[in-house]
Amino acid sequence: MKAKKNRWIALVVALVVVAGMALLYAFGPVAGPMPLWMSILPPLVAIVMALIIKEVISSLFVGILTGTFLMALYGGASPAAALGGGVLRVVDTYVVGSLFDADHVTIIVFTLIIGGMVRIITANGGMQGVVNWLSRRARGPRSGQLMTFFMDLCVFFDDYSNTLVVGNTMGPIADKLKISREKLSYIVDSTSAPVVAVAFVTTWIGAELSYIQDGINVIGLDTSAYSVFFHSLAYSFYPFLTLGFVLMIILSGRDFGPMLKAERKARQKETVLTEQKEDVPRSAHIIDALIPLLVLILGTIIGLIFTGYDASVWNADTGFFSKLSATIGAANSYKALLWASLFSLLTAIVMTLLRGNLKFGKVMEEMVEGFKAMFNAVLILTMAWSIALVTKDMHTAEFVSQLLVQWSLSPVLVPVLTFLLAALIGFSTGTSWGTMAILYPLILPASWLLCQEQGLSVDATMPLFYNVVASVLAGSVMGDHCSPISDTTIMSSLASSCNHLQHVATQMPYALTVGGVALLIGVLPTALGLPSWAAFLMGFVVLGLIVRLVGKKV
Repeated sequence: MKAKKNRWIALVVALVVVAGMALLYAFGPVAGPMPLWMSILPPLVAIVMALIIKEVISSLFVGILTGTFLMALYGGASPAAALGGGVLRVVDTYVVGSLFDADHVTIIVFTLIIGGMVRIITANGGMQGVVNWLSRRARGPRSGQLMTFFMDLCVFFDDYSNTLVVGNTMGPIADKLKISREKLSYIVDSTSAPVVAVAFVTTWIGAELSYIQDGINVIGLDTSAYSVFFHSLAYSFYPFLTLGFVLMIILSGRDFGPMLKAERKARQKETVLTEQKEDVPRSAHIIDALIPLLVLILGTIIGLIFTGYDASVWNADTGFFSKLSATIGAANSYKALLWASLFSLLTAIVMTLLRGNLKFGKVMEEMVEGFKAMFNAVLILTMAWSIALVTKDMHTAEFVSQLLVQWSLSPVLVPVLTFLLAALIGFSTGTSWGTMAILYPLILPASWLLCQEQGLSVDATMPLFYNVVASVLAGSVMGDHCSPISDTTIMSSLASSCNHLQHVATQMPYALTVGGVALLIGVLPTALGLPSWAAFLMGFVVLGLIVRLVGKKV
C-alpha cells in the first residue's frame, strides 16, 4: 500500500514538472535577469521531494536540475535547451565541480578508509569483542544510550570522526540492547556538532575564529576573535541545551513523536542482530578493534597539532590551553583526518595478520567490501555538495540574508532574527560552515552599526554583539540538524546504519523543540537584559517539563 502511494505521489510530481515545462515552453525564452527569490527553489524542491517520496538521491538530483534549468533559462536558452543542458550540467559542472574540491575528496577518501577499517575489525572479531565487553556493562537501552552519549563527548575534537567512530562502534550494541537505529543516529548527530561547535580545541575553532575576525575587522573593534568567541559561549543556548536535552531523554526513558514509535518498534524485536557468528576467529579480542580506534583518535589529535604548530605561538607568554587551542585552530583538519584514518587502517591490517585472525587475501577482500559499503554515503555526500554549489551560484544565502539587512529593526531583535536566518540558511544549504562563512562578515558589522545608530553605548552593545555571534553558530547547527541535505546528518545516519530520511524525521521534532526553547527562553530574553545563567536555568527546566509531560515511557 505504501509503495503504491509513493508511486502515485511520484506521478503527480512528474506531471506538475511536465506541466511547468510546457508552460515555460509556450512562453519561450525568458528575458532579463533571474529574480533572486528563485534561488531558494533548488534546495526547497529537493527537501520537499525527499520528504514526500522518502528517497534522497533522486530528490537531490531534481533539486540540482531545478537550479541548472533556471540558470540556463534565464541565460537566454529555450526551455527545451535549458532542460537538456541542465541535465548535462548536473553532472559535468556540479557533480564534477564538487569533486574538484580537495577537501571534499579528502572526506570521501577518509570515509572509504574508515569503512575499510571497520569492515576489517568486524571480520577479525574485534568489533564482536567490543560488543561483548560493552554488553557486560550496558545491560539495557538506557545504559547503552548513556554509553553512546559519553563516547560522543570523548571524541569532541571533530564531528566527522565523532559520527563515524561512535556510529559504527555502537551499532551492534544498539541492536543487542534493542535501541532503534533512529535513536542511535540522533544521539550521535545531536551530540557531535554541538560539542565540536563550543569546545575550545576542535577542528571548528579555526574556521569560527577566522569568520569572527573578518567581522570585527570591518567594525574596527579592539579585541581578539578568541575573546569574542569565549564571551559568546554565555549565549550559545542551542548547543548546550541540546546536550542537556539528549541526556534528559536518555535518563527519563521517555520519547515523543516519530522517535517514540521507532523506539517501541525496536523494543519489540525478537531477534538480536549481534549474535556471535561462526566465522568470527576464536582468537578475536577487544584489542583488535580498540587499538585501531585509538590510533584513529590519537592520530587525529597528533595530526592537528603537527599541521597547526607555530613556534611563535608556543614561545608567546600565554597559557598552555590558549597555545593548544590556537594550534589546533590553525591546523589542517582534513590532512589530520586523512593521515589518522590511513594509520588506523594499516594498524588493523597488521594486527589482524600478526594475530593470525585472517589470511592476507581475506583481509584485502574485507577491506574492499568496506569501501563498497560506503559508496551510498559517498554518493549522497557528492549530491549534497553539488546542490550546495548550485545554491552558491544562485546566491541563495545572499537572498535570505538581505531579508534581514533590508529591514529596519530594533537592536534587541537582531539576535533573534540572526538565529532564525542562520537556521534557515543552514537548512537550505545543508552546511554549518557555509552558513557561518556567509553570515559572520555580514551580520556582525550590520548588528554593530545598528546598535550605534540607535545610540547604544559600547557597554550596552557588547552583550547584544556576543549574542549575535552565538546566534549565528547556534542557528547554523540547528538548521544543519534539520536539513536532509546536510553532510553531517547524512554521515550520522549512514554511520549508524539508519535510513537517512527516518533519521531526519525522528530528529527534527527534537531539534525544533530545543531550538524553540533556545530562541524564546534564551536568545530573546537575554537580548532584553535577562542574565544568561538565568536563561540557561529556565531553558533546562522547560525542556525537563517537556520531556516529562509530552514524552511517554518507551
